[in-house]
Amino acid sequence: MGAVQRLVQFTLDLFDAEPAPLPPKPVASQNSEEKQALAPVEWSKFAINSELSTVHVPGAPLAEVVAPAAFHHPRANRTARLCDATVAYELRRGKRRTIGFAVGPDGLVVSAPRWVSLGAVEAALQEKSAWVVRKLGEAQQRQYRLESARIEWKDGAVVPFLGEPVIVVLDPRHAFDGTGGQLARRAVTATLNADAEALPGVPHLSLHVGLAHHAGPAQIRDAVQAWLMRQARRVFVERLDHFAPHLGVQWKKLSLSNAGTRWGSASADGSIRLNWRLIHLRQPVIDYVVAHELSHLRVMNHSPQFWDTVRTVVPDYATLRGQLRDEALPRW
Repeated sequence: MGAVQRLVQFTLDLFDAEPAPLPPKPVASQNSEEKQALAPVEWSKFAINSELSTVHVPGAPLAEVVAPAAFHHPRANRTARLCDATVAYELRRGKRRTIGFAVGPDGLVVSAPRWVSLGAVEAALQEKSAWVVRKLGEAQQRQYRLESARIEWKDGAVVPFLGEPVIVVLDPRHAFDGTGGQLARRAVTATLNADAEALPGVPHLSLHVGLAHHAGPAQIRDAVQAWLMRQARRVFVERLDHFAPHLGVQWKKLSLSNAGTRWGSASADGSIRLNWRLIHLRQPVIDYVVAHELSHLRVMNHSPQFWDTVRTVVPDYATLRGQLRDEALPRW
């Protein structure tokens, strides 16, 4: 197997299908005796999903749809022609042993060891050109979807909670404690109510937030976020405690993440980090992410053994993984 082929380590995440092994392909090498490097685990990227950029987005000029696809990273320092697309990407050099590809909201980032030639990087890109262009198209379409899902923070805003739409209701009556004294500004209360008689098509859940009707968008956003984060910690702890005994592991610490590119991570010392925005999604999808991270306490990679471990507690993880990929979280 060629040295470039051995070097390539494509980013594994929570959302892609389990990667098939790359077929051997002879490639010119600087050191044919180099042994295959074991790449470190690269944790999950946010979900990206849709068709390639040839899909017509409402409102987009037709010329942009029929023109050859072009993707430009804001910090691009290299350009490549991949399939029929022009891709301007950011090339990062560092102390690593493999070539890694990551597609995010900004575009393509290629990370490579300092000693690897540009020709070797280009060969690796061409080897996976279809994969790269597909992921870039999915990321582009996801950005359109995210923009359309942006929340307008006001009375009547709708926020997803455990897969259900919740109407935000500004209710000054909730701004007082039980003794009649007004609560401190940081202690804005929020109470979730369910209306069994809600009309069809109207959310039956409402979150009554103890703010005046003239409260500004930032106040409303902060109060709702604080409530969602409290619910996230409660739900995550409950699901961690549920799955850990079944996997034969112990988690030690839970931290809530606000990362823009990761759903979660796990450390060998039992520390778990989960993105609080998962609370927007249905519980089965949350269960998949929780089980995924707990499984890393047994297998610290994404090998077949790891996926077999996940399957023992979440048999339909592949379906849930796809649903996670398809979700478009609201923009804050």
